[in-house]
Amino acid sequence: MSLNSLLFILFVVLAVTVYYLIPGKYQWCWLLAASYMYYLANSRGLVIFLIAATVTTFFGARFIEREADDKRRRLIMLAVLILNFGILGVLKYTNFIIFNINGITRGSISFVDFALPLGISFYTFQSMGYLLDVYWKRQEAEKNLFKFALFVSFFPQILQGPIARYSRLAGQLYASHRADAARIERAILRILWGFFKKMVIADNALYFVNALFDEYQSYPGLAIFAVLMYSLQLYGDFSGGIDVVVGIGMLFGIEMDENFRQPYFAVSISDFWHRWHITLGTWMKDYVFYPISLSGWMRSFKKMSKNVFGKKIARTLPIAVANVIVFLVVGVWHGAAWKYIVYGLYNGLIIGISGMLADNFRDMRKKLKIGKDSKPFYLFQIVRTFLLVNISWFFDRADTVGQAFSMMKNAVTCFTPAELLTIPVGPGGSTNFTLIALGIILFGTLVVFCVSLVKERGTDLAGFIMEKPFIFRIALYLIILMMLPALGQPPAITGGFIYAQF
Repeated sequence: MSLNSLLFILFVVLAVTVYYLIPGKYQWCWLLAASYMYYLANSRGLVIFLIAATVTTFFGARFIEREADDKRRRLIMLAVLILNFGILGVLKYTNFIIFNINGITRGSISFVDFALPLGISFYTFQSMGYLLDVYWKRQEAEKNLFKFALFVSFFPQILQGPIARYSRLAGQLYASHRADAARIERAILRILWGFFKKMVIADNALYFVNALFDEYQSYPGLAIFAVLMYSLQLYGDFSGGIDVVVGIGMLFGIEMDENFRQPYFAVSISDFWHRWHITLGTWMKDYVFYPISLSGWMRSFKKMSKNVFGKKIARTLPIAVANVIVFLVVGVWHGAAWKYIVYGLYNGLIIGISGMLADNFRDMRKKLKIGKDSKPFYLFQIVRTFLLVNISWFFDRADTVGQAFSMMKNAVTCFTPAELLTIPVGPGGSTNFTLIALGIILFGTLVVFCVSLVKERGTDLAGFIMEKPFIFRIALYLIILMMLPALGQPPAITGGFIYAQF
C-alpha cells in the first residue's frame, strides 16, 4: 500500500473521517489502530519487529527513569540500544558482511534472505532518540505503553520519516483535534504538491535514470545527464513523499517537522545537509556528533593535536573528525554497500576539511575583495555546491564504487546529448514518448524551481494561495489533479517511493 496508490488514499480518507467522528479523548486510540492496520497490511508477520522495538524501548526508558544508580542506568540504556540497533544491523547488513568475508577469504558462505520490516530504520532511530532523551533527563518517560506505541508507529511517517522527536510530536498525537476546513484545505494542497513532484518529475526521470545507470557502458556520453536526472528524481521522490506525509499529518491536526528546505539553493555541503533530510541531520547532530565531540577520548585527542599540530589546528581537527564519523554513519544508514560508505566519507571529508580551512577561505575572500553580499559569489557558491552534491549522487545511485568513478570520468570526457532521444520511455518501452517526457521533466523542474525561489525569499506560498477566492483555489486544485495523470506515469509501473523500504 504505497503512498501513491489509490488504496492508500482511500485508507487515509477513511482514517480521517472516523478520526473526526469519534470523541476527542479516543482519537489517539483510533490513530494507533489505523497505524497498526496499515503496518499489518504491508508487513504482516514482520510487525513483531515493530512491537519489539516499542516494548523494549518503553520499558527500558521506564527502568532508566526509576533507577537512581548511574551505572545501572547506563547499562540499561546500552542494552536497549545494542538490542535495537543490533536487530537493524543484522537485518540490513548481514549479507554485506558475508559478501566481504567471502571476498577476503575466497569463501562461499551463503547469503541470508532476510525480509526487511517496513520503515525499520526510521522507527529505530526515532525510538532510540527518545530513549537517549530519557537517559539524559531531557524527557520524562511515557507511562502509557499504547500511547508510546502510537509515537513509534504513526502510519504516515513510518514509511520515510520525518524522524520525529517525542517532545514535539507526542503531545499532538494524544491531543483532541477538531476538523478545521482551512487546515484540511492546506493539507490537501501540500499533498497535491507532493504528488506533483513525485509523478511529474521523479516518475518521468525514473526511465532515464534506470537506463543511464543500469546500462552506463552503452551511454558513456550521457553520464552527466544520468546524475542530473537522478538529482531530479531523488529530490522529487523524497521531498514529494515528505510533502504527502506532512500533509496527511495535517489532516489529523498534527504538524510534523519539515525535512526539506530548498536544498539545491545551499551554498555549501554543510548548508545542504541543513536543508536536505533535516531530521536525519539533527538526529545525527544530537545523538552522534555531540556525544563524540564532547567525549573524554575526543578531549584527549584535542590535547594531543594541540601538542602535535598547534593550537589553531587542534581547535578544528576534532570537530572535523567527528563530522567524518557522523557521515560515515549516515552512509551506512543509507545502505549495506561500499558505495554508501564512500558516499558518507565524501560528504564528511568535505565538511570536515571546509571547517578546518574556514579561516583561510575568509582571508582569501578579503584578498579578492569579495563582499558578504556579493550576488555573483553567492551564485558561485550555489553552483559549486550543486556540483559537489551531484558528485556524491554518483555513489548513491551507481551499483558499485567502480561504476561511480567510471561514470564520473565519462561525465567530463564524453558528451553526446542527442543519445537522450534513443532512450525508451513509458510502459511500452518506446522512444515515441521520449521527447515529450523530457519536456514534462523540464516543465516540472521549472515549476519546482520557481516555487522554491519564492519560498527561499520567505514567502508563504500556501498562505498566499489560501487568501485567494474560493473559485480560484478550486480551479487550481482541479488543474493539478488533471495534470497528475496526464503528465505523470502510472504508479503501478513506476512503483512507490524510494525511501519507503528504509
